[in-house]
Amino acid sequence: MYRFESSDLMTEEGIYRSFAGILRFPGYFGRNWDALVDCLDDLCGEVTGGVGVAGVVQDADRLLEAEHFPLFVSVLCQGADRANSAVDLDGFPLDRPAIAEHFVFEFRDFDREKVASQIEQPDLIVTTGDGFVAAALDPDEWH
Repeated sequence: MYRFESSDLMTEEGIYRSFAGILRFPGYFGRNWDALVDCLDDLCGEVTGGVGVAGVVQDADRLLEAEHFPLFVSVLCQGADRANSAVDLDGFPLDRPAIAEHFVFEFRDFDREKVASQIEQPDLIVTTGDGFVAAALDPDEWH
């Protein structure tokens, strides 16, 4: 499990720096959204333990107003979806096992409707329940 401080994620550059440092991205990480997806897909066994990654964003309330928050959630969903797959984008088997990746946002003042409205976008399926909001890629848009 890896913890991320929301104060470090208030800017796109802060996200790139934080994820690269905590998840030990390679030196060639391009510090953009597409490169973040690629590196989440390619996490090494040293980071994942060959099993997976759980990333926890602490005190996520402050991110709700950040302009990049909906895109950030989508990018995390994209990276996790690719890592969780045993095939590449063309449908060919990968030479590595699928790796489980999950990202959790912890809120001090959780407002399910507010969170859901902030992350709703055409490429995601957003579901809510008692005490949670979940987002995943919409397979009709991505697969």
